Amino acid sequence: CNKNVYYQKQKENKTIVARGKTEKDGQVSPKAHDPEKNFVPTEYSISQNYPNPFNPNTIINYQLPISSYVTLKVYDMLGKEVATLVNGEKKVGVYEVNFDGSQLSGGIYFYRLTAGKFSEIKKMVLVK
Repeated sequence: CNKNVYYQKQKENKTIVARGKTEKDGQVSPKAHDPEKNFVPTEYSISQNYPNPFNPNTIINYQLPISSYVTLKVYDMLGKEVATLVNGEKKVGVYEVNFDGSQLSGGIYFYRLTAGKFSEIKKMVLVK
């Protein structure tokens, strides 16, 4: 599942916007994120999990344009927190998190990424 990811590159006092793609295995291609070549995401974002619906594992990707304290949590339909996937300081970059729902009942869940002033919620479906 290729996903477009947008980046900035500083070159000779000019900002160049580049676009890269994640590979099918979820790894970001070197053109998309290579710290040694000064590529960085241009905005906060969190992608829709894939696969969705899932059983029992799914992958959630997110990107940070600046180093931030990040939390990525999963909630059930009643708003009860059922998992904390990320809770800590993260550097600029693109991240992939594997969520294992094998201990949960089938149903609709929500995941929320909070980083700095950014916060976004997405829905996912666990089928059993």
